[in-house]
Amino acid sequence: MKIESLRRLRGPNVYLSRPAVVARLHLGELSGVETSDVTGFTERLLRALPGLAEHHCAAGAPGGFVSRLRGGTYFGHVTEHVCLELSQTIGRDVSFGRTVSAGEPGCYHLILECPVDESPGSHVPRDLLDTAVELVQAVVAGRTVPPDLDELAARAEREAVGPSTRSIIAAARRRGIPVERFDDLSLLRLGWGTRRRLAWAAMTDRTSGVGIDIAGDKQVTRRLLTEAGVPMPDGGAAATAAEARHWFEQLGGPVVVKPRCGRQGEHVALHLGTADEVEQAFGEAGGDVIVERQLDGRDYRVLVVAGEVVAAAERIAAHVAGDGRRTVGELIAEVNADPRRGVGHSRVLTRVAADPRVLRRQGAGIGSVPAPGAVVWLTGTGNLSTGATSSDVTDRVHPEVARLCLRVTALLGLDIAGVDLRLPDIAEPVPPAASGVEVTAGVIEVNAVPGLRMHLAPVSGRSRDVGDAIVRAMFPAGSDGRIPTAAVTGTNGKTTVARMTAHLLADTGLRVGLTTTDDVRIDGRVVHRADATGPLSAQMVLGDPGVQAAVLETARGGLLRRGLGYDWSDVGVLTNITADHLGQDGLGTIEDLAHVKALVAERVRDGGTLVLNADDPWVRSLVDRPRVRADRKRIVWFSLDERQPVLVEHLAKGATAYLLHDGWVVQQTGARRTPLLRAAEIPGAYGGAAPHVVANALAAIAAARALGAGQEAVCRRLLEFDPATDNAGRGTLLRLGDISVFVDYAHNPAALAATVRTLHRLWGPDRCVAAVTLPGDRRDDLLAACAQVIADGVGRAVLYDDEEPRGRTPGEVSCLVEREMRARRPKLSAQRAAGYRAAVTAALRLARPGEVVLVLYEKLAPVLDMLADLGAVPAGDAVPALPGRAPRTGVSPGRSLVGNERVSVPGYHPGQ
Repeated sequence: MKIESLRRLRGPNVYLSRPAVVARLHLGELSGVETSDVTGFTERLLRALPGLAEHHCAAGAPGGFVSRLRGGTYFGHVTEHVCLELSQTIGRDVSFGRTVSAGEPGCYHLILECPVDESPGSHVPRDLLDTAVELVQAVVAGRTVPPDLDELAARAEREAVGPSTRSIIAAARRRGIPVERFDDLSLLRLGWGTRRRLAWAAMTDRTSGVGIDIAGDKQVTRRLLTEAGVPMPDGGAAATAAEARHWFEQLGGPVVVKPRCGRQGEHVALHLGTADEVEQAFGEAGGDVIVERQLDGRDYRVLVVAGEVVAAAERIAAHVAGDGRRTVGELIAEVNADPRRGVGHSRVLTRVAADPRVLRRQGAGIGSVPAPGAVVWLTGTGNLSTGATSSDVTDRVHPEVARLCLRVTALLGLDIAGVDLRLPDIAEPVPPAASGVEVTAGVIEVNAVPGLRMHLAPVSGRSRDVGDAIVRAMFPAGSDGRIPTAAVTGTNGKTTVARMTAHLLADTGLRVGLTTTDDVRIDGRVVHRADATGPLSAQMVLGDPGVQAAVLETARGGLLRRGLGYDWSDVGVLTNITADHLGQDGLGTIEDLAHVKALVAERVRDGGTLVLNADDPWVRSLVDRPRVRADRKRIVWFSLDERQPVLVEHLAKGATAYLLHDGWVVQQTGARRTPLLRAAEIPGAYGGAAPHVVANALAAIAAARALGAGQEAVCRRLLEFDPATDNAGRGTLLRLGDISVFVDYAHNPAALAATVRTLHRLWGPDRCVAAVTLPGDRRDDLLAACAQVIADGVGRAVLYDDEEPRGRTPGEVSCLVEREMRARRPKLSAQRAAGYRAAVTAALRLARPGEVVLVLYEKLAPVLDMLADLGAVPAGDAVPALPGRAPRTGVSPGRSLVGNERVSVPGYHPGQ
């Protein structure tokens, strides 16, 4: 068996609402073999992984998977369950798996859930799959060797977010705030657009850099706070051993020596009673230290967030209690066996490592056997990073102590800080500092970016949800951090609808972020050129702090290969679902395509709006899906046919729709109709000769209105929409002398049929020439269907292949298209050319005055540049009357002008 490929679905996807990986598994020699064919397989597998006995599988109860094993199941299914069990074994808490055919004998797709905050670049999923494959093959071969997962478990733990970051993520999700971990760091992006915030552990994008630098320099902190009258122990900075000795001689013992810019208790030495000890501690700290009097009392940490004390803990240094039998080393091993303890900050507690100096001070060592009940301190500090524990004392904090901590935090200019104090009791007030009076209790440090573990999981007392306190400070007044967001999908028209919607929203004063097939735009300006219909492009817009509303074209490829780039949208738009991309990514039928597109509808938030095309049967079918709940979403239909039964029923319930009535685009709620504008006035509709553009406008109006755009503003903005600049390449009309050039991206049967019908209405069926290219990654039957539409629609054609054949041999597509066209119309004038330049030039030569040349392209910019060089200029909607008669206009969606035969491709209807 072999894992041939693996892709990660970052967000909600067609399988799961959470991240997942999809692995392509080839069973090799195990193809066609089931578990029941291998003697003793089930028993050996259960000995290797006993936890499989608890897997439910389809039975819905423990033991269901074992029953499948004994009854016989294929080895792709087995590998899925083994991988899930291995994940659980290393502490990776996932439970969802599915195995489906990859369309080839012996090949399967394994879909496996991933932890929601696992780094997108993590190698752990692939390593788990490889380990699962190796284990299954070993068991088949008769070996039962439990896998060694220690290294993999350690790596998974290192890559996982720590408790502090995890608490912030959990708090954000409880409040419905979008949150995403960046790479494998503790950096979080919370919210979208202008409401987006950043957090890195307990530091936010509003945390003062000056405050961090002050807190990071203990001498600057001491001076700043001391001059402000904050009680702090006497002492000062020492850059040499001599200075450190001088401070000891001036202060007397015991003293503390700590690095001036240290962190997490590293190289902090306490209870130093001699000058030699001070000098030794100075050297171990690397020089440049603080020497200060050690205060008696207990060690406390108070957490301040946005001017509020949200938690307080007493910190107890790492220690063991003797039992009269075991050594200190054995007692430490028992402490470290606690599953809550891990390396570094990966778990709520850190593993203990004894400080030999602290042990010597107590007359003990690793091999000592303490008396029963005797406490042996292992470290001198109460830092959790050295193995200390904590006890919650939040409810005991004296008001004066709280005020002191708030003042200290404000003096340093920090929004989040951990204030360390040495006090007899935090329930008692701190004596104020006084001249000439020795400080016996007070502040000993201030920590920027404080750890949260001690408050999240104290060994005694109540856990404090400090992550929620940080999120509340970042998103006050219950904000969910979201901006108005519309997602647009479908087979045809989605780019135009997305562009129109963004154009209409811009009049509301919002800066709109837009993703389409061609680019990413922020406030109307292109910031990135690419096919921007996937999750990375969506994140580019949603992560931009200048964006106030987002319109996201969402295509099939991104949904299948990477998942959604967002969790929920406010508005989802489905334009239509017709035959395209079949045969790719496991899509065999229109039903498969509808299943993928439905994800956009399913991920409209509760109370959001779903804009659907009532004229498309596959779109109409989506409302019957369990996760497209009409009772939880507002359905708004749009239609060119006001007699559509689903529309009539919808309006009878008093609901809203956008439709065509007597040549007008109207908004109708119940029986009340509000005319908006004449369909013939819609830019790009060519006086109504392009009804598909009218349908696109209806969808865009519905989406913009759902996001708060005003009725009058929508009408005015729509009339200002300039197809030549705002929607280039989608039905763009140019004039080149006395020849018209119509540039369009139509590349499937339905889109081509709509385009050709438009040309027929404007120029007639005998006055059309075409320069044609079609994408090579389409199935032969789809290419054939496109060729039939072109053969019916034009009198002369020049065929060319794009520079990127997409898996085809050079010239293969144009040859196939020519063959199908001639089979359809044997006398058709068709020729082939090498590249778009030769094809467009040839088509222009074939055109006679007053005729139109349809130019289909794969890459728009070079085609437009070439036409501009030839002298072509935008013609807008101004189509001249043909000799002897007026141009054909008017919206008549029910009539086909492209042949009388139905093309035999599922979902393609020439009459649409």
